[in-house]
This record gives sequence, structure tokens and C-alpha cells, in this order.
Amino acid sequence: MIGKKVIDTDLITTAEVKKVLEELSKHYELTYEQNLVLDHVTKFSKIDEGSVNKLVEELAETLKKTQAVKIADIMPEDMADLRLLFAKERGTYKKEDLEKILETVNKHR
Repeated sequence: MIGKKVIDTDLITTAEVKKVLEELSKHYELTYEQNLVLDHVTKFSKIDEGSVNKLVEELAETLKKTQAVKIADIMPEDMADLRLLFAKERGTYKKEDLEKILETVNKHR
């Protein structure tokens, strides 16, 4: 790791991680850790990559990208699940805003 530095970082969803690792596995043999990650995202990814990108774009219009990615990964089913995601966030969200977020998530489910 000497001489290497991070140039840029970007948040990606579990569906995107799955796609990247599947593409990588076609050309190279995955390491043990990469195989574990691929197994995990295969089990827990709830929607495909095309739908998740659209969902994150729609959610990013009203939320921060970090929140949009978190919601897209977990795909909350009701208001209680959604409130748990925002429990540590500063500020409050109106019930109408949370219902709009749930509608958007349900549209892409």
C-alpha cells in the first residue's frame, strides 16, 4: 500500500457491488474476501441494478445520496422501518415526506 492514495470515493448500492464482482469474476479468480462479499450481496440484494439506480436518483432529489443509497439497500416496507433508518440523523422529517419516500420505494419494489 506504499505510494497509493485514494483519489475519489463514491457510494454504491449492494446491487452495484454484485454487478462489479460478477464482472470481475469473469476475468479473474476472486479472493476469499471478494467471494464472501459476492455471496453476501447475492443473498441480500433486494432489486436489480437498473431499478436501484432509478430509485437512488429519485430519492436523491429529496434526500442526501447517503440516505438514498441506504434506503435502496434496505428497501423498508413500512413507516417503522423507515424511521429506524433516520433515527440517528439530525432533523426531523414530516409524515408526508416519509410516506412519499415509501411510495417511491414501493414503486420500484
